[in-house]
Amino acid sequence: MPKKERQAPKATPKTATKAPKKTINKTSEDIVKDPPITNAAPKEYRKITISTIADEALNLSRKDQIKVLFMRNLTRSLGKHPANASKNDLYTALALAIRDIMVERWIATQRTYDINNPRSINYISLEFLIGRTMGNAMVNLGVLHAAQEAMADLGYDVEELRETEVDAGLGNGGLGRLAACFLDSMATLELPALGYGIRYDFGIFKQNIENGYQIEEPDNWLRNGNPWEICRPERARVVRFYGHTEARRSDPRHEAKDWVDTEDVLAMPYDTPIPGYGTNVVNSLRLWSAKSIGGFNLHRFNTGDYLNANLEQLLTENITKVLYPNDNNYEGKELRLKQQYFMVSATVQDIVDRYKRRGGDILKIADKVAIQLNDTHPSLAIPEFMHILIDEENVCWDTAWEITQKVFSYTNHTLMQEALERWSVGLLGHLLPRHLEIIYEINSHFLRMVANVYPGDNDKLTRMSLIEEGPDKKVRMAYLSIVASHKINGVAALHTDLLVHGLFRDFSELYPDRFINVTNGITPRRWLKKANLALSEIITNSIGPNWVKDLDELKNFEKFANDSNVREAVMKAKNTNKIAMAKYVKDTMGIVLNTDAIFDFQVKRLHEYKRQLLNALHAIALYIDIKENPNKDFVPRVIMFGAKAAPGYYIAKMIIKFINSIADVINNDPQVGDKLKVVFLPNYRVSLAEKIMPAADLSEQISLAGTEASGTGNMKFALNGALTIGTMDGANVEIHDCVGADNIFIFGMLVNEVEALRRNGYNPSDFIAKSHHLQRIIELIRSGFFAQNDLGLFNPILDNLYTDHYMCCADFQPFYDKQQEVSAVYKNQQEWTRRAIINIANMGMFSSDRTIKEYATKIWHVTPINVLIENLDPIGRHYFEKG
Repeated sequence: MPKKERQAPKATPKTATKAPKKTINKTSEDIVKDPPITNAAPKEYRKITISTIADEALNLSRKDQIKVLFMRNLTRSLGKHPANASKNDLYTALALAIRDIMVERWIATQRTYDINNPRSINYISLEFLIGRTMGNAMVNLGVLHAAQEAMADLGYDVEELRETEVDAGLGNGGLGRLAACFLDSMATLELPALGYGIRYDFGIFKQNIENGYQIEEPDNWLRNGNPWEICRPERARVVRFYGHTEARRSDPRHEAKDWVDTEDVLAMPYDTPIPGYGTNVVNSLRLWSAKSIGGFNLHRFNTGDYLNANLEQLLTENITKVLYPNDNNYEGKELRLKQQYFMVSATVQDIVDRYKRRGGDILKIADKVAIQLNDTHPSLAIPEFMHILIDEENVCWDTAWEITQKVFSYTNHTLMQEALERWSVGLLGHLLPRHLEIIYEINSHFLRMVANVYPGDNDKLTRMSLIEEGPDKKVRMAYLSIVASHKINGVAALHTDLLVHGLFRDFSELYPDRFINVTNGITPRRWLKKANLALSEIITNSIGPNWVKDLDELKNFEKFANDSNVREAVMKAKNTNKIAMAKYVKDTMGIVLNTDAIFDFQVKRLHEYKRQLLNALHAIALYIDIKENPNKDFVPRVIMFGAKAAPGYYIAKMIIKFINSIADVINNDPQVGDKLKVVFLPNYRVSLAEKIMPAADLSEQISLAGTEASGTGNMKFALNGALTIGTMDGANVEIHDCVGADNIFIFGMLVNEVEALRRNGYNPSDFIAKSHHLQRIIELIRSGFFAQNDLGLFNPILDNLYTDHYMCCADFQPFYDKQQEVSAVYKNQQEWTRRAIINIANMGMFSSDRTIKEYATKIWHVTPINVLIENLDPIGRHYFEKG
């Protein structure tokens, strides 16, 4: 049977969803595939010239270009007169104008890659928490001030228009935000790269708080369209599910199989430009959307079966409907697995096709292609890649496996066994029968090798097998990723050490050269230059502008820590940001904040190991202090939380209710007044984080030691001049080493102390008995003081404290004591600001540029490629009406 070409089939009105067994030879009438790329492998670098500019436009200033582009898009693209334009119309017109400025660089970048055919990075992530695009694009393109002036001339406020943009919430937390930072850095460092993910119809849910409870609502981020993306139907891919496999009689090796009777789905790509800062490089983020191949069933509609006429389309498009569908049932698990395979199948097909269109020999694909798995969500890319090589490209097994190991690398983001993905063999075999066969074959080869290295050690074979035995056998996706990758990296020094000597010890002993550390980072463009204009200006005036692209330059700012004028300027900038944050809280929640108070923030995903509960207990302790000693000198504090709990995570949602109930009591107690406020900020997201980070005095990074892989919020806060209170966990360890022990507030047990306490038998009651505050806190909770007449409402919280897997009770008193030290230091604003400047100045290591440089040299082996463009600016006035 001939191999199956995965091209988009003709649209058909048939009701059946299963594809015929015959080979698909024709593309859809609506989809035209790209032709092969000519001159794909030149001997030397080719200069790319794009000349589209009329001579009469050469003297247009950037400000005037933006005005012309804005008015053209408003009137020609959107068909609106300025007098009748809504705020969203104005935002969209400006977004299209900024995109127009990017387009020539974008085309030139992609053409440069096509012609020069460099080794490229393909970064696959189930999450890309992009947030808003406009401000970041304007900063990276260097047109922010020009846009502000242009819009002011036309009577509009850029900042007001930017607030109209809806966050692209295509991620859940740090994993997705990290991926977004990485794309920014790859473009800034001029690395040939492409990001791959899913274009979810609904991103991470919109969080409302009703009566203190989290209520999830759909995040319809596309409701007003997305001016930043361009659909690429000519790059659509067919993704297959279900069916069965048949031995290919023509294969003498008996390795290749035909996967037949499948149900096929169309993956439609949407590309978003990712501009680098101060370069001509504009890379792409390609997001896949599921579309039905059969589509609307006209026959059923005409026979009156209106309900089922769209059924196939609706079921198909559910694949990319929602980020992380609830998987508390079989259907939810199947949909999650479908999502993951849909993404990687379309992506791997795209990667291989692009390589072949550039004239590449499939046996040499590892010379030109690097694939990075961002956690285990994309790990099905491994059997998919093997499937394409063996079944479609007729590569023998051993060669295919050798190529695969050269191409793939894997980033681990968790230390907890329960968080490592495992997929049921039954489900995987039902949905992807060929891929399960390949995984079993990989496991067979791998275990044979392990047996040769450790003869007779059956326990090690059981521990290291890719298949977890039991009543419901499961595939260990992290183990699959390790075995198939030439490099596996942790994301902080402590995290990597714990992987090597703990979680993946067997594998690190077998593959000692595969495990490396690459500490996470954040982009200074979004998280300082864009988010904190006041502080950015102070830094630039003090040390020059080079820090934006080389964050190590911030070290020069440290000498100003003892400069009273700079300290005063930094204090003023912080106060300005706090006033803006207080205004946001008042406008959205009606709570008035004391801006002289410590602005104490804990914003991150709601999970027990991150210990928002510990922070809530401290808020109660401070409340008790005020009530028991009302005349005592008290440093005012505003404790603010921002967090979303997974919809099916009961105790996390109960902690949100607990925090809000505490806030209701404290904020309405007249004896407390403005000494203490507790605020739960609804719907934490990237755009809100950009308001929070510049306003923070104190950053809460209080996970139990040994549970947080890295964290990046800790970096964002410190870069914006907040001091950290935290445990020696994740990247806190490296922040501590960079800023010095005197400029960070460290408390709590170390990893070895946590492990020792667990071994010896941890009893939370022992620690409660030793702490007056904990005893009083528990008395108040048990009495129903915070429970609004429902005495048993917070019994789950009490149960949590008395089982206390994440040891809030053990670390409570050290946490409370360290917070007292925080208050004492805050009284001396000059000293506090001196420490803040030292934190800012020592954040160079935590730039995502440094992180990506390490990936590029240690893992990907890619080098920058310069995109040269003649006559780039300005955009020609001949496109528009004069005047």
